[in-house]
Amino acid sequence: MIEIKSAEEIQLMRQAGKIVAMVLQEMEREVAPGVPTGRLDKKAEKLIRREGAEPAFLGYQGFPASICASVNEELVHGIPGVRKLNEGDIISIDVGVYYRGFCGDAAVTFEVGRVSSSTRRLIEVTRNSLQKALDKVKEGNYLSDISHAVQSYVEAENYSVVRNYVGHGIGRQMHQEPQVPNFGPPGRGPRIKKGMAFAIEPMVNEGTWEVEVLEDNWTVVTRDRKLCAHFEHTVVAGENGAEILTVL
Repeated sequence: MIEIKSAEEIQLMRQAGKIVAMVLQEMEREVAPGVPTGRLDKKAEKLIRREGAEPAFLGYQGFPASICASVNEELVHGIPGVRKLNEGDIISIDVGVYYRGFCGDAAVTFEVGRVSSSTRRLIEVTRNSLQKALDKVKEGNYLSDISHAVQSYVEAENYSVVRNYVGHGIGRQMHQEPQVPNFGPPGRGPRIKKGMAFAIEPMVNEGTWEVEVLEDNWTVVTRDRKLCAHFEHTVVAGENGAEILTVL
C-alpha cells in the first residue's frame, strides 16, 4: 500500500530534505582533486548530526558509512575511504537522513575539476532526466508515466537506463512502497495521489545498462566499466505537481 502523507508529516519531511540538501551543497564545495572520499564522509556525518539528524545509510544492512561515494564507473553504494579524487573524475554522492522520524534522500553527480565534454553531457542528460520524471508527478498520472519519461528521454540521447536499481516510496522508512523504476511503458500501475512521497533517482550509463556488484558486496559498477551518473530528489505529489523536498 502506498502511504498518503499528512500535512504534518510532509512538513517533517521538508525539514529532513533541507538537511540533505545542505549536506549536498557542502559536498559540492568539498569535492576537488586530491580529496579522499573518506574525508567527504566524515564531513557529511558531522553536518548531519549538527542538525539533530541521523545518517540514514550508516549501519543500514551493514553499510559502513554515512554517504555513498561512487566514482566514475561506480554507479551507487560506493564506500568512502582512502581513495583520492583525480582531476576529470566524477563522483555521485548519495545522502540520506532521518529527522524526527522521517527520511530525506537525494543524490548528485559532481565534476572533479575539469571534465571532458562527453562526461559533462552524461551528467546533463541524467540531471535533465530527473526533471522529466518530476514533471510527471501529478495527481491522476500513472506511476509508470514517471518511468517512461526517464527511459524515453535517456535512450533518445543514446544512453542507457539501469534496470537493477530503482526509485522508491519514502517516509518513516527510507524504502517504502512503491518501487519507481526508470524504465517501462506509460499508463501502468497505481495512479498518483496528492500526499504520495517518492525518492526518484535516474541512473544513467554511457554504455550498457548492465551492472555488477564488486567483492565488497556493496559497490555497484557498470559491467563495461564506462561512466555512469545518478541524480535523486525526494518529492511529494501536490495539487500543482511535484514539490521537491530535498532543496534549500
